[in-house]
Amino acid sequence: MRLRLLSIALLGFSSTAMSSTFMFDDIQDVDPASQDGKWRASAEVGVLIRSGNTDSRSWKGKLDLERDTLNWRQRAVMDYYRQERKTYEGTSVVDADRLFLSGQGNRKFANSTHSSFFLYGSYEDDALNSFEYQSTVAAGYGTRWLISDAMFTDFEIGPGYSYDKIRGTGETDGDFIIRMAANYEWQISETARFTQLVSTEIGDDNTRSRAVGALTANINSRLAMRFSLTLTHNSTVFEQANGRIPEKLDTETAVTLVYTF
Repeated sequence: MRLRLLSIALLGFSSTAMSSTFMFDDIQDVDPASQDGKWRASAEVGVLIRSGNTDSRSWKGKLDLERDTLNWRQRAVMDYYRQERKTYEGTSVVDADRLFLSGQGNRKFANSTHSSFFLYGSYEDDALNSFEYQSTVAAGYGTRWLISDAMFTDFEIGPGYSYDKIRGTGETDGDFIIRMAANYEWQISETARFTQLVSTEIGDDNTRSRAVGALTANINSRLAMRFSLTLTHNSTVFEQANGRIPEKLDTETAVTLVYTF
């Protein structure tokens, strides 16, 4: 199985090597024309508080750092979401508690600013799924297909390795994977943009997939409103110590404010 996955990766590399385009893995891609070498950052915050018949709290925070230089593109993301509520008995119940970290560096090819070799790493800690943590490292090649001046799709493929810790038993598991991702972006107008990221990490023991769609509308030059939908799917789940079996698909819907600085 692992040899077959590696063969698929090599085939993907050879089929895309002729393209002179660039893929950067996240819902906010960097404009290839902007290569000033400056760090850019955006902070995303959303809070929902309910009281009265329902006593609950939920909040989401995200920090996004990126830089584009002559030879490198770099990106780091920290994304945290938590939701908790109080029951009629007064006890606190956590319905969601998830931390996602990712980082990626892309070395551009000498003959094109749109093609690159990437190195990607991620770490996820979700208190309610089957794993205490899930981590991934991957490397490969990406390509961009320009549909119009306001629309493009990015693709990437590469082999990697995942290392997870199973909740309850404490067992750790490592697995060779193939990581594939596609990113679609549509600049609807000067003040509105739609993005969609879909990625999957295929392994022998588990296939983890993630989809993030977002519609962003600018309020001014630095402040924007964003509606986002995040789907996370694990093909393998394990029964917890309390007898609960986590769902394979986890869904997160958020409306947030985004500040760019």
